[in-house]
Amino acid sequence: MGNGKKSAWRPRTRAVRAGLDRSHHGETSEALYLNSGFVYDTAEQAEARFLGDDDGFIYSRYGNPTVAMFEERLAQLDGSEACFATTSGMSAVFAALLCQLQSGDHVVGSRALFGSCHYILTQLLPRYGIEVDLVDGADLEQWKSAIGGSTKCVFFETPSNPTLDLIDIQAVSHLAHAVGARVVVDNVFSTPILQRPVEFGADVVVYSGTKHMDGQGRILGGAVLGDRAFIDDVLMNFLRHTGPSMSAFNAWVLLKGLETMELRLAEQCANAQTLAQMLEDHGAVARVIYPGLDSFPQRDLVEKQMSAGGSVITFDLRGGKTEAFRFLNGLDIVDISNNLGDSKSLITHPATTTHRAVGPEERAKVGIGDSMVRLSVGLEDPADLEDDLRAALDGIV
Repeated sequence: MGNGKKSAWRPRTRAVRAGLDRSHHGETSEALYLNSGFVYDTAEQAEARFLGDDDGFIYSRYGNPTVAMFEERLAQLDGSEACFATTSGMSAVFAALLCQLQSGDHVVGSRALFGSCHYILTQLLPRYGIEVDLVDGADLEQWKSAIGGSTKCVFFETPSNPTLDLIDIQAVSHLAHAVGARVVVDNVFSTPILQRPVEFGADVVVYSGTKHMDGQGRILGGAVLGDRAFIDDVLMNFLRHTGPSMSAFNAWVLLKGLETMELRLAEQCANAQTLAQMLEDHGAVARVIYPGLDSFPQRDLVEKQMSAGGSVITFDLRGGKTEAFRFLNGLDIVDISNNLGDSKSLITHPATTTHRAVGPEERAKVGIGDSMVRLSVGLEDPADLEDDLRAALDGIV
């Protein structure tokens, strides 16, 4: 393992050096190529590039050197063969689904989804004549009943947003592959550091780089990963011709973010574990949902496919919306924001923000009530965070 071969690099080394493509200047930091187009030495070379016989760049909507470095680095971290970077996490989700679907196809998704993902599955896809069924993701019998011969793909988040439901990637992948369906997994909450869905049979993995990859609330970005055939033959033309390509600047920011993501996430997970245990013991809290706790109902699945509990804690307060708002407004350090994965701790009330558009009936089906809050744990001193949470909780008892 000490021979220096790139194939033997461990994840932390890949996060710093994978995909590095230095120019003739020999820069240490990745070069930022802020250009839209590229020139060719000859007309013959231009023709060859458009034919695909020359690997050079054509146009930054198709590919860019800085973006290509980010794509290669993330692919190596994720364990996938290839990657295409997009403008945002939601553009990645939409592209990963629509690039492979057409009228008459069938999709099975988990019911516990981020609000925008729920909108794509229940509102947008049916407009194109695509049938969608939602199931309770933890119930394998529901997956078995829903997946059939016309199923083209399945889609789910694990852990889900915000209820942190886990789905057995390996078991659902086995059911989907039996009928020739692709498995698309949203791995945003875990990142490739805590969970690698391809190792459990997933075909396609989507990310929002806006979250832990950036980790400092600066830019938007997303990515779709899969085997080379899917990226090159199914996804690439869809993205090239519809245009949601990542900018070179955002790719550069994400490259720098990937270098420290594992280190940041380790601290965030440790902080989250400490705070989740504190929250369980507070009288104002009715229920704490965190994969790192012994009380988490799917501990066996956590042990199977995750290496830590993550940076997000969801909990129900005793009371309702009034108490939840009073708690949020009573916080001093933790900011009210619907983002997550940031170095700053952030908290939101899903029923009135991220999942407002889902509607009360659907929220009730997945257990999102007016008393629920979602906390994204950052890098502050855990003692300060604990003091802040405890003071705000004491204010609603």
